[in-house]
Amino acid sequence: MTQANCSGAVLNGRHGPSLWQRLSYSDSFWAYLFLAPTIAGLIAFSAGPIVASAIISLTKWNIVTTPIWRGLANYQDLARDRLFWTALRNTMRYMLGSIPLSMGVSLILALALNQGLRFQALFRTLYFTPSVCSAVALALVWRLIFDRDMGILNWFLAFLGLGPVPWLMTPRTAMPALIIMSVWQGIGYPTVIWLAGLQGVPQVYYDAAQVDGAGRWGQFRYVTWPFVTPTAFFLLIISCISSFQVFQSTFVLTGGGPQRSTYTLVFYIYDKAFQWFQMSYASAIAYVLFFMVLVLTLLQFRTQGRWVHYDTA
Repeated sequence: MTQANCSGAVLNGRHGPSLWQRLSYSDSFWAYLFLAPTIAGLIAFSAGPIVASAIISLTKWNIVTTPIWRGLANYQDLARDRLFWTALRNTMRYMLGSIPLSMGVSLILALALNQGLRFQALFRTLYFTPSVCSAVALALVWRLIFDRDMGILNWFLAFLGLGPVPWLMTPRTAMPALIIMSVWQGIGYPTVIWLAGLQGVPQVYYDAAQVDGAGRWGQFRYVTWPFVTPTAFFLLIISCISSFQVFQSTFVLTGGGPQRSTYTLVFYIYDKAFQWFQMSYASAIAYVLFFMVLVLTLLQFRTQGRWVHYDTA
């Protein structure tokens, strides 16, 4: 044993470093130490309520009385609940309308901004501002925009010679109005993500495509799109999850109407829990919603290999 090793053994009181010294040299130890407050918060404020909600969904409980065990009866009642199926159908309509529109418009904006436009910083501020504003305040503003008699949107349609549209007053137009407002409000985040993906495409591939005679559409199809498919996959996952959770804009803009045409699953959970105090039934709806999101997400991960390209770089 060398003199340095002997000195270390004497300082440590034994042959080799102490347990604390071995832990302090480990990067993972410090990582978990700094993450400990966050992990503790997740366990206390997220994991605990999740487990409690699962137990409550198997009971009959209205906050005031003692919970009564029902087993899977709440889930069986959901299968016969017409209002549940109406809310699910409306949620799917919202998802199928908002996701393609949001991803398509945000991609077009990102492609335009990626061309190096003048006043690019101003445009980025303008399209991202709605994403950081209060959803309730924006919904109130859009209620005025969609107003049949005084709304600026109908004023513009009248200027074009088109009749006024009762946007929020009929089931046929209420959901499109909700989708339009939601897409406008949330367009900033996907645009930023698309733009980050576009800026990661190497210029050399565009140069090679131009040499081969590819036009703008050919460059987008064979160069841009393969490189941004991981970005598209990420945005698709996030958009599906957020679409299933739509509530604020529906609550303020339409109140679930007219004739429950914009009545969504989260709106139904809110009504059951905080209007009718059927906490157990609301918990069952929430878990059904969770499993639907889980299954849809797993299906997207399972099918990503057919269209997502990770080996383009």
